[in-house]
Formats: sequence, C-alpha cells, structure tokens
Amino acid sequence: MTNATSTEARNQVIRFFLHEAPRFLFFTGKGGVGKTSMSCAISVALADGGGKTLLVSTDPASNLDQVLCVKLGSRPTQIDGITNLWALNIDPRQSAKEYREKVVGPYRGVLPAAAVAEIEEQLSGACTVEIAAFNEFSRLMTDEEALSGFDHIVFDTAPTGHTIRLLQLPAAWKGYLETSSGKASCLGPMSGLQGQQKQFADTLKAMTDEHQTRMFLVVRPDVRSIAEAHRTSLELAGLGVLNQHLAVNGVLGEVNGDDGIALAMHRRQETALAGIPAELKNMARVEIPLSSTAPIGIQALRSLLSSSADVSLVKPVVGREEIAGGVLSFAELIDSLPRKSGVVMTMGKGGVGKTTMASAIAVELANRGAKVHLTTSDPAAHLDHTLADRHKNLKVCRIDPAVEIEHYRNEVMQQAGKALDNEGKKLLAEDLRSPCTEEIAVFRAFAHIVGEARDSVVIMDTAPTGHTILLLDATEAYHREVSRNRSSVPEEVKSLLPRLRDPQFTRIMIVALPEATPVQEAVDLQKDLERAGIAPYAWIVNQSLVPLKVHHPVLKARRASEYKYIRQVQAIAPKMVIVPWQDASEQI
Repeated sequence: MTNATSTEARNQVIRFFLHEAPRFLFFTGKGGVGKTSMSCAISVALADGGGKTLLVSTDPASNLDQVLCVKLGSRPTQIDGITNLWALNIDPRQSAKEYREKVVGPYRGVLPAAAVAEIEEQLSGACTVEIAAFNEFSRLMTDEEALSGFDHIVFDTAPTGHTIRLLQLPAAWKGYLETSSGKASCLGPMSGLQGQQKQFADTLKAMTDEHQTRMFLVVRPDVRSIAEAHRTSLELAGLGVLNQHLAVNGVLGEVNGDDGIALAMHRRQETALAGIPAELKNMARVEIPLSSTAPIGIQALRSLLSSSADVSLVKPVVGREEIAGGVLSFAELIDSLPRKSGVVMTMGKGGVGKTTMASAIAVELANRGAKVHLTTSDPAAHLDHTLADRHKNLKVCRIDPAVEIEHYRNEVMQQAGKALDNEGKKLLAEDLRSPCTEEIAVFRAFAHIVGEARDSVVIMDTAPTGHTILLLDATEAYHREVSRNRSSVPEEVKSLLPRLRDPQFTRIMIVALPEATPVQEAVDLQKDLERAGIAPYAWIVNQSLVPLKVHHPVLKARRASEYKYIRQVQAIAPKMVIVPWQDASEQI
C-alpha cells in the first residue's frame, strides 16, 4: 500500500468519526472490543482538530489512566502535550460518598445523632452507588457550568449490559420520581433526588437528540461481539437513541502465505462480517485494522487511526521470548478442582473470555462425573444453553433480573407488608418500584446460587471486574438493605461473604489476555480481592499466540509482545494456565 493510499485510508477513518461531530459522543460495546482505545483516539483527534474535548469514563474499572499515561481523578485533568484535551473517571464509590454527604450534611447538628446514623444507614447500599454515579454522568450532559468551555464530551462506557442499564436510568428515575409521593425510597431522604428531576429529563432529551448525541457501537469482527451490538442497537432504539454508527475494530484483512493461524483468523472474521444483521448493515460503518500492539500513549493513539493493511509498517517487538517453568495445562487445572461441592468463579476485564472459560471448566468437570451448575451474573453474558443437552451432569442458567425483581417484590410484600395498613402497603410497593430494587434482587439470586454449592459444583461467570468488585464490596451493605424490608435475612445472604473468603469452598479464576490493559486490570483485581479477604486460586491467560507458530507480521509482533505480560502474571499468580488462541466456536 502506498503512502498516499495509506493517508487516504486514515483520512476516511477520521472523517467517519469526526464528520459534523455532535457535542456528545458515546462509545459502547462488548468488553474487550476496544472502546477505550477508540474513544481515546477520537478524543485526541478532536483535540488536535481544535475542539476543546472532555473524555469521560463511566466504567468502574476504567483504564483511561493507563492508555493516556496520566493519573486521573473525578475532576477534569488536562492531558500533557495536547492543549485541548481533558479527561476524568467517574468513580462510583467516590460519587456515592459525595452524594451521601450532600444528603446527610444538612442534618448534622440538627437531628439527633441516632437519626443521622439512620439516614447514613439508608444510604449505605449499592443502590446509592448507582444513583450517585448517574448523578455525575447526567450532570456532565446537562450542567452548562460543567460543560462550559468544552466543544465535545466523549464517553467511554462500561461493557454493554451495564451501559444499557446506565442509559435506561434517566427514564427509570424520571418516571419513579414523577409518581413517587416522596415518603419512601431505598435511597433515603427524597430531597437527594427530587431536585434532580429536571436534570434527568434534560439528560434523556440530550441522549435522544441526534443533533446532540452520536452513539458508536464498537465491535470486533466476531459473531458474539456483533450479536451483542445488534441487541444493544435494538435496545438503544427502544430508548429513542437512534443516531448510531458501527465501528469494526481489529480487522486482520487479506492474508497471503501459509500462516494457518492468520488464515483461520481471517476466515472467522469474514464469516462474522458476512452475517451482520440488517439493522447494523444499514448503519454508517468503518473498519479499523488489527494493530500490532496495544495503543498506549498519545503517539500510539494518533497512529491507531492511521493503521493500515500495509504490514511493512509493522515494527518488530524486541524482548525475551521465554517463560519460566511451572505453567499448568488446562487439564491439570481441572484435575485440581473439587468434584463434590464448591464454587468456581471466573473474573476479569470484559472480553477476556470469562464466559468461554467458565463453560469449558463446567464441561470438563461434568465429563469427570461432577454435578455442575453453570450460571452467570453478567447482564451481557451469553452462555450456551445447548451445553446442558450435551452433558447430563450439567445445568445451565442465567440470573434474569426481570424474574428476580418480580420474585423479590412478591416476597417482600408478603412478609414485610402483611402487618401494614393500606397506606403502609402503598408506600412499601412504591419503594419496591425504584430502579434500585433490581440490584437487591439480583444480589439475592447470586447469593442463593452460591448457596447451592453445598451439594454441587457451581461455576459462575461474573460481570466485568469493576462491577464484580462493587458487588463484593456491597455484600454487607446488601445485608443491611435486605434487612430493612424483611423480618429475617436469608441464610445464603448471611453466609455469602464467609463462603467467598473460604479457599476450600470458593476458587477464583482470574482470566486475562496477554496484553497490557487486561493484565493490569487483573493485577488490580487481585489486589482488590485480597483486600476483601479473598485469595485468587489461579490465573488463566487466554487466547495466547505464544504456544503457536505464526508468520504474519502483525501476529508475530503481537506474539512477541505477549511474553512480557505472561512473565508479569507468573510473578504474582499462585497457579497459571496458558490457553492458546483458537476459533471461539471450537473452544468448548
């Protein structure tokens, strides 16, 4: 490819993202598709073009800091070397802390200490974390003082299931507040929310205005990623968000030669792209070639949009191509797991293969005669339910929020509502209509399934790391929250945290790709788990090129870069397994 052709390809990609760019740009998609890379690269391009740009992460497990090589907080930080670019992370826990103080502060010194403590107790649950983070998100879309000076706000969102939840909140909270009497709320004093009604309405209006907001669905050229983008697109359209564009990231392109891995990867991508649903096929669309290394730093982000199929531009990665001994095979890992009872949880950054690994572990244990229950707490996960038809020892299920909400509401009304008069029952029913109810209901279902591990092996595919940590952090808070609306707390809720901390009962598998961001996030996850008193059992480095022979220049560069990250994992992992790259359809 000539330099002129390469330049034109770069310009086409940039025009796709920046042509008549509105004020708000959202990047969403399945975990691991490259949302952060894309949002950072586009933010740099907007800033380079003279537009004052604010880049915001709404992901609890944000890695903007690593990609931009700067320490970020919850307030805009200007990025060195780029005059027009600022960035920040919305920290849910910090937002919740500030929200609680905003609500509680006016009562300090006015109400008795016991009353203030009661308010704080009501605001201690994960529901408060959710609404506090959303308050900050919506403020960035509606507060002219916060927006002043910025031409563009770019949102790097959490993986899709959580993003949809976030985008549903304006309508959910707006409807709840409009019909609420203000006498009941799982968030405590309604004064903390009632003042935000206009802000919620304005957020919903901005998000559905195609002149103000553009939504980029980022996908990899694989069937699962595209299928999730299709579902996301339909849900967004149902919310009134219609200005959608499709960005296909990591396209290998034409392959010449006898590299079997490159040919297999190319065939898989071509098959996936040929099957794009009509709703996505009709969108404006761009394809970004597979890069040889992860884009870390401003210069790498600038080059990301100029990557091309010209493999002569790929620079060799120099490093020690060696790994110390002691790496387990996948079969050896399975042999070390229990057969009678216990929990195995796969955790890690979105897109690293948690679902695939959970399914593979479940199948192998079932093949060895264990009674296995495979489930997920990830709202965007797609477990293969046909697995249960192929394995008599295997049960497959997903925690369905709608089902769990209905079950929880009915149970609370029957138990806590039976002693109330009609007015009390109305207030309780109102309380249970709040969007927070889903969080409590799903948590209880999670605790119940963990409880089943007393007489079977439960394999749990969890939500991406940031949300998993929030779930674990919230265990005791949920205990208190559930206690408010029940005469007794279920035994499985009481015993959840002790079970998770028991290494003989729960075995945590940290799953990562041999790349900078997934490994760093997994390292942080291990530290968070250890602070919670939970010790990981093993690491699974998934989809690695290291065990394979590759000749394609891009794949050779990616393979060489993996050794550094594998050695980093081996230095801290109690056990480590390396799973080679293979077609996703052949992994189970």
